[in-house]
Amino acid sequence: MKHLNIEQNGRCSCGETTFTVLGKPIIRALCHCEICQDFNQSPYADITVFYAKDIMLPENNCVTFKTYSAPPAVQRGKCSACGNPAIEFMNMPLFPKLSIIPSANISETVTLPEPAFHSFYHRRISDMDDNLPKYSGYIKSQLAFGKHLVSAMIRR
Repeated sequence: MKHLNIEQNGRCSCGETTFTVLGKPIIRALCHCEICQDFNQSPYADITVFYAKDIMLPENNCVTFKTYSAPPAVQRGKCSACGNPAIEFMNMPLFPKLSIIPSANISETVTLPEPAFHSFYHRRISDMDDNLPKYSGYIKSQLAFGKHLVSAMIRR
């Protein structure tokens, strides 16, 4: 599927927090880490990664950001109105600033790539019946995320 560079809207589940996505997605993944489970109140997070520069939050956005672990590479934002996941920003050394968006928060999900892999699979709540690569353990999951991310960035 060809991924067009189109403007689309994103929002939390109640619609109070909105944002505009101007660029193409970089990668989509399924994360089973305990932080994603807690943040998303779900067995896993279906996330899509974009360049942060391609995300426009309105000036009056109602996102409350929290850091779940040190170092604070990821700021996880929930809607101040409903408390559901809205948007996250990742700032890692040697990488451009990225945005992580729950895939369900993108209005045009048909423009999203298929998930590429599972990370932190050892923390899964239930098995996933698919043919995606499944990475377990902290180091293997982090390395896999980095490898898939860099590969997708180069392909773009």
